[in-house]
Amino acid sequence: MTARPRPKTVFSTELRRVCPRCGWPIADCRCAQTREDAVPARLTARLRVERAGRKGKTVTIVDGLPRNAAFLKELAAELKRACGSGGTAGETWVEIQGDHCTALRELLRVRGWVVKG
Repeated sequence: MTARPRPKTVFSTELRRVCPRCGWPIADCRCAQTREDAVPARLTARLRVERAGRKGKTVTIVDGLPRNAAFLKELAAELKRACGSGGTAGETWVEIQGDHCTALRELLRVRGWVVKG
């Protein structure tokens, strides 16, 4: 038997707030909770260069990182400073504007990470 998704609440006399995405009470909502992973001692990062969906602009992506917002924000700031370009931190990746594969590969290897790609 398959589990059917719970329908969204249309009207409720309860005083509790309801999540607009999933329809569950805020205290029980699973879609709003962001899971934070611990940063392991040994990381494996995957490098790739993308141009698709960016109007022809090239970005270098460091992927395969743990889901930890504070760690990714700090890493993005350090990599942007080292490359002298802009970028952003995503959910499990860091984007650096431009083609900086060789520079990023060396920076991450100095940190003791395994770099693929």
